[in-house]
Amino acid sequence: MTIEVGQQLPAGELTECHEFDPHNGCPINPQAQDVLAMSKGKKIVIFGVPGAFTPLCSAQHLPGFVEHADQIKAKGVDEIWCLSVNDAFVMAAWGRNNNAGGLVRMMADGSATYTKALGLDRDLTGGGMGIRCFRFAMIVDNGVVSYLGVEGSGEFGVSKAETILEQL
Repeated sequence: MTIEVGQQLPAGELTECHEFDPHNGCPINPQAQDVLAMSKGKKIVIFGVPGAFTPLCSAQHLPGFVEHADQIKAKGVDEIWCLSVNDAFVMAAWGRNNNAGGLVRMMADGSATYTKALGLDRDLTGGGMGIRCFRFAMIVDNGVVSYLGVEGSGEFGVSKAETILEQL
């Protein structure tokens, strides 16, 4: 079942990588992060994308949250997380390419375990992408979902940064 407004986030881990090798620039030292511990006592915006470096995600979704991060945080949001079914190395590199550092936390769910726990997984194996995440955005208060916008195929409206600003 898909998570709903009013429900607690499920327990689970995401992976995040902040460090880069000074010699070759590759991300290093990924760290597992406990979702419930990270969300406790905070207001968080989590947005999910089908994949790092994919066209809409790279051209509009992540850049919109980077561009509007200060406005979102000015409305009482402590953190913004970008969730994708990619590994932590890819997420870190994608975040660096989009100047997300300090604005959006790049959270990896490489095996789609957490995405499945949210009920926001979709099977895109027919297109060669494997199990991915629906495009979505949610506002989470102290671990409880207060807004959830999930996009249909080809849609981009309920999960964009401007919509989240309106919901806050």
